[in-house]
Amino acid sequence: MQPLSATDVARRVAADIPDGSYVNLGIGMPTLVADVVGPDKEIIYHSENGILGMGPAPAPGEENPELINAGKQPVTLLPGGSFFHHTDAFMMMRGGHIDLTVLGAFQVSEHGDLANWITDVLTHPPAVGGAMDLSVGAKRVLVMTTHVTRDGRPKLLPQCSYPLTAAGVVDRVFTDLAVLDVTPAGFVVREMAPGLTADELQQLTAARLTFADDVGVLATS
Repeated sequence: MQPLSATDVARRVAADIPDGSYVNLGIGMPTLVADVVGPDKEIIYHSENGILGMGPAPAPGEENPELINAGKQPVTLLPGGSFFHHTDAFMMMRGGHIDLTVLGAFQVSEHGDLANWITDVLTHPPAVGGAMDLSVGAKRVLVMTTHVTRDGRPKLLPQCSYPLTAAGVVDRVFTDLAVLDVTPAGFVVREMAPGLTADELQQLTAARLTFADDVGVLATS
C-alpha cells in the first residue's frame, strides 16, 4: 500500500469542487488544489486578506511581493479579479457567500468537529487565522490532511483532544489514504488508496469506520 502524494489528494479534492464555485483554500496542503483544477472549470478563489479571483502560483522569478494570499505565498490575479479591505473579505465569509472551503486539520472527530489551530506541541505556535470564520460561514467544508501524524497517531477520532476550531462543520475528509463522508452515523469510507484493505484503514483510524457498499479506488499519478 502506498499513500497518495499531496498533489494526488489535491486532484481528488478538485474533482469535488463544482464549476462556478466561490472557494477559499486554507493554508498548507489545501493551496495545492488551485494548481490542479482542470481547465474545464471556472473557480473563483477568495482570500481572507482581501482578494477575489486569484490565479495559480506565479512562475519562478515572476513573483510580485505585493500580491500574496493569506498564507503569505505569491499568487497571481485572473482577469476580473479584485482587491478589497480584509474586513470585507471576512464579511463575505461570515455572511455565507463562500460556497466551499478546503481546510487543513490536526484532528477531525466522527461528529464533524474540526481542530486545526493549536496542538499540544509547545513549540508550535497557535494560528487561528480565518479558519473559525470559514468553517462556520462556508456552505460546505472539506478537510484535506494526512491520515495520521508524522509519528503515526490517528487524526480521525471519536472526539478531538485539541481545542476546536468549530463543532460539527466538516462535510467530507480527504486524506492520503481515503475519502470519508461525515454522517450522523460517523465516518463513511467512500474511496481508499490502492492496495489498502478495510482492516488496515481501520487500524490507522481511532474513530469507528463504516464502509460504503461501492468503495472506490483513489487514483494516483
